Amino acid sequence: MTKSIAVFGSSGAIGGAFTQQLASRHPNATICAFSRRPPAALPPNASHFVVDYASESSIEQAALQASSSGPIDVAIVATGVLHAGDIQPEKSLRDVSAEKLNYLFAANAVFPALVAKHVLPKLSRDTRSVFAALSAHAGSISDNDMGGWYAYRAAKAALNMLIKNAAIEIGRRNKQAVIVGLHPGTVDSDLSEPFKRSVPADKLFTPDFAVEKMLAVLDDVTPQQSGKCFEWDGTEIRP
Repeated sequence: MTKSIAVFGSSGAIGGAFTQQLASRHPNATICAFSRRPPAALPPNASHFVVDYASESSIEQAALQASSSGPIDVAIVATGVLHAGDIQPEKSLRDVSAEKLNYLFAANAVFPALVAKHVLPKLSRDTRSVFAALSAHAGSISDNDMGGWYAYRAAKAALNMLIKNAAIEIGRRNKQAVIVGLHPGTVDSDLSEPFKRSVPADKLFTPDFAVEKMLAVLDDVTPQQSGKCFEWDGTEIRP
């Protein structure tokens, strides 16, 4: 029985959909929704808490809040950045800069890693528990046939390695834990806004559809598959 849920990035399109759908699935669970600003809507069984993505002490406090009533059964990190203002995906090496690399690594790898550091030890050990972070197919090194998007691809590849490492370590003492990365597909959100015109209509998902599919993947993933990354349809993403 799922009693305690934590969603990081709850004010975003995907994080908000995760919060709503998990609340509907588990009406008796305690849900802690974390983000920098309040979400547009919050289910009755969810409480919002502000977290500073750049502050480890804030992340540590969030983990303590999420586990205040008991071990965490489900934790979702639904954050990620592809572009922000003048920071846009690189088309060539000429566009690479320390600013872009630092910004995208902080958002896509450092923050999820710090959430994992403080949340994973608080996962339930008596029953199956899940920690999932939004990754991307673009983080696959072996499937990269197009190049470009240097900082984003590298940050997501780093995240995938962090997920693998954490799964190995936590799995030694928590045999019930499932730690995975999830690719939601191309979702109609702020992240995809500059690029979605080139996406076929049947490949541009609503946040609700993407989250419904990802939750179905999480339903089926076993502790033996911990450390892997999966597409929204359950296909494993190659490293």
